Amino acid sequence: MAESAQNSGEWLAAARTGSPDALGKALHACQNYLLLIAGQELAADLHAKAGASDLVHDTFLDAQRDFAQFHGTSEAELLAWLRQILVNNVAKFTRSFRTRKREVNREVVLAADDSAGSGAPPVRDPTQTPSTQAVEREQAQALRRTMDQLPDDYRRVLVLRYVEGRSFEEIGPLLNRSADAARKLFARAMQQLKMEWEGSI
Repeated sequence: MAESAQNSGEWLAAARTGSPDALGKALHACQNYLLLIAGQELAADLHAKAGASDLVHDTFLDAQRDFAQFHGTSEAELLAWLRQILVNNVAKFTRSFRTRKREVNREVVLAADDSAGSGAPPVRDPTQTPSTQAVEREQAQALRRTMDQLPDDYRRVLVLRYVEGRSFEEIGPLLNRSADAARKLFARAMQQLKMEWEGSI
């Protein structure tokens, strides 16, 4: 547990000195968490239009560009910063797509087995292959299964922080703890999730 947090701290320190390799490692360590958040934040009817991995990739590009604006020193602070960028990217994508001339809620999804219909081939998103979508679904499902194996308090604090985006001041009372205790619980839960996830792959 301590080793992971130490590595993140070392990578962030090295990234501040201008090491792109260290920044890449620090960002990569956050990838699985961000994929889960992207899957939760993106509306179900837009999943075929933008993959979680695409949104996370854009988030990493933004983070590399704006890293000078990040003043944290820990993995938890980095994750919170990246989460905010990701949520903003999801919101921007949603706004841009829904304001296009062809509204998404007016589109007709063709059934895969449309043998009795017009005979036209199903329309597919050209930016995503079926294998990419399958990999993303498998990753999200695997991460959810890993979270389900955590103790209830660990799972709750992760959901409140990552999925709902609550502050520790809000999380504390919901868990009958102080904000500082909630922050420490979150750090332990994050380390446990990372250990469980790495042990499952």
